[in-house]
Amino acid sequence: MIYIDILVIIPAFNEEQNIIGLLDNIRKDISQFDVLVINDASQDNTSFLAKNMGFNVIDLPINLGIGGAMQTGYLFAYYHHYDIAVQLDGDGQHDPQYIDNLIKPLISKDADMVIGSRFIVGEGFQSTIFRRFGIRFFEKLISFLTGQRFSDPTSGFRACNKAVIAYFAHHYPFDYPEPESLVSIYRKGFKIVEIPVVMHERKAGRSSIHSFKIIYYMIKVPLAILIEMLKKNGKERYMYDGTKATGISNNS
Repeated sequence: MIYIDILVIIPAFNEEQNIIGLLDNIRKDISQFDVLVINDASQDNTSFLAKNMGFNVIDLPINLGIGGAMQTGYLFAYYHHYDIAVQLDGDGQHDPQYIDNLIKPLISKDADMVIGSRFIVGEGFQSTIFRRFGIRFFEKLISFLTGQRFSDPTSGFRACNKAVIAYFAHHYPFDYPEPESLVSIYRKGFKIVEIPVVMHERKAGRSSIHSFKIIYYMIKVPLAILIEMLKKNGKERYMYDGTKATGISNNS
């Protein structure tokens, strides 16, 4: 049996009301995996609670947003030679029991990245009406630009293999990265699949995307995707050490 080294990365900002329940579920469902909490300069007890439960925590000195927090996690996974990295948001919406299903296509080498989609079976929390509109907008935009349909392009419940870890450690969008990073690795030739998952409604606190940030999100992300599509691209394949495959030039 081949040993697979798996890291679960949890970006968290002011999640003291959700982090204990999430980490309890992790201990129950996926205690065999390594877990790293990226505390994105929270102003509450998120870091203390995670450390008090015995989990590894990286405390960022300033708030970097979800993109910076996740790239920190990917850098950790890259330098510690993990085979698979899983993103699990700190708000409790993602159910750890689905991680086994999320990583199966990676272990069988049928995919380079796997996205957990709440819309394949349509069960559980389907997001708010306004956000569903945004998700559908990104679904149509990405489908139009790439020719491939992703039903849940904003999902932060993801897993990726060693090659994608290496790419994300060196190239990752700064904020609201999910749709942009999806397009980026698709254009690099990585294989992406979706699997059905059931998500839960946030129990406490509020999302980082609220009020005027929603407007910013709806303007910034499509522009970033369009800029990504305009870049020269040779569909390079990144090796596990972060270098490009032999003989392929750097056109990004």
